[in-house]
Amino acid sequence: MTVMEPFGARLRRAMDERGPLCVGIDPHASLLAEWGLNDDVAGLERFSRTVVEAMADRVAVLKPQSAFFERFGSRGVAVLEKSVQEARAAGALVVMDAKRGDIGSTMAAYAESFLHKDAPLFSDALTVSPYLGYGSLKPAVDLARESGAGLFVLALTSNPEGGEVQRAVREDGRSVGATMLAHLAAENAGEEPLGSFGAVVGATLGDLSSYDLGINGPLLAPGIGAQGATPADLPRVFGAAVRDVVPNVSRGVLRHGPDVAALRRAADRFAGEIRTAVTAS
Repeated sequence: MTVMEPFGARLRRAMDERGPLCVGIDPHASLLAEWGLNDDVAGLERFSRTVVEAMADRVAVLKPQSAFFERFGSRGVAVLEKSVQEARAAGALVVMDAKRGDIGSTMAAYAESFLHKDAPLFSDALTVSPYLGYGSLKPAVDLARESGAGLFVLALTSNPEGGEVQRAVREDGRSVGATMLAHLAAENAGEEPLGSFGAVVGATLGDLSSYDLGINGPLLAPGIGAQGATPADLPRVFGAAVRDVVPNVSRGVLRHGPDVAALRRAADRFAGEIRTAVTAS
């Protein structure tokens, strides 16, 4: 298996060259309807093809949400495969938002599905859930290292329900979310210019100064746009780690479709605002 340059290095370069923006590919039924598309495989394919055409040559990261493709069965997964391959061919990094998490051979199989270089759904990085214990992710961590891919581990998510687990305090006095951040810092120790093992940390969470976000890895930050956070909020939320933030915008960009030019203008605007906020901090 040919080993690529590590994901962290590729991401750092893409963010520096294209701006620190991740755009979601989230073809849920209501958005397909807004675009005048049917909620079927043809609508899914048209939507995904348009987003890739509009974005893949200009944004650093595209993040397809696999569930919206899986709901159409094998034909939906075929659309996802094509979208991933075309996005990567056009220069975007692809983060597969699948939030996989299990133990043993099952976790290894999930890793093979998305992180093996020869897999049809091979992606530059994968979102994973560590809530069967961080050690359960070892098969994915190992394969990501072998293939030059990365992981984004759920740590401090933007959904209100996440706090009951992520902010729970362990016997050692440290919260579960902080423990996940510490594991990731250990994975990334000594990596330059950026480690490949990132955390998902919501941009809507307000003051996170009590958490050590300096994990030497990327911080995937949902919540910009429709969920209420703005690019100007990023320095306040992420502090000294703001340069490593990959803000995710989905509806804030996608609602401008299906017009390709309008999608590009929206993405360029968000990328510019984010770059300004980050560099001014």
